[in-house]
Amino acid sequence: MNPITIITGTAVPLDRSDVDTDQIIPSDWLKRVERTGFGAGLFSEWRDDRDFVLNHEKHQHANILVAGPNFGTGSSREHAVWALTDYGFEAVISPRFADIFRNNATKQGLLPVQVSPEVGRALMDAVHADHELEITIDVARGTLEAPAIGLETTFPLDEFTRERILNGWDDIGLSLRHEDEIVAYESTRPAFKPSTR
Repeated sequence: MNPITIITGTAVPLDRSDVDTDQIIPSDWLKRVERTGFGAGLFSEWRDDRDFVLNHEKHQHANILVAGPNFGTGSSREHAVWALTDYGFEAVISPRFADIFRNNATKQGLLPVQVSPEVGRALMDAVHADHELEITIDVARGTLEAPAIGLETTFPLDEFTRERILNGWDDIGLSLRHEDEIVAYESTRPAFKPSTR
């Protein structure tokens, strides 16, 4: 995954609570075997409604999703994160995330930004009022800012997760930090034993 340091952009206001992974990417999209192309299926059942927020032209280039509380509940499917990132979202802001969704997101390059219910509501209302509202998320500082409305707050992120996001380390990347030691170890293994080569 790519390193994430600062995300700046506009947002889509998804003013719904308890959005589950089957709503994010319906199960009929899970037949795909590659990780790409899921953006077309993002909220696909809701997108059948012309008035659904993702169908509004003014939000076509937004890279941040402002969601209601309890986002990403339900199954553990990674496809939900793949759909959000394939669509173009770099971050999701919500007062609460399901634990499995949050973990999947941080391992796949989607930044979950948890804020208080009051901040979440204020930001949702502000984005509804102004679709060009600029939002800046700083991973190193752990801050979320929307200067035009005087909003500045922090969000929780443990140091290990912060480091992995800043460096772009997925699970394979974490292992490859020790590539020299792995190669050295493998070079001493007897030829009849399994090898990574």
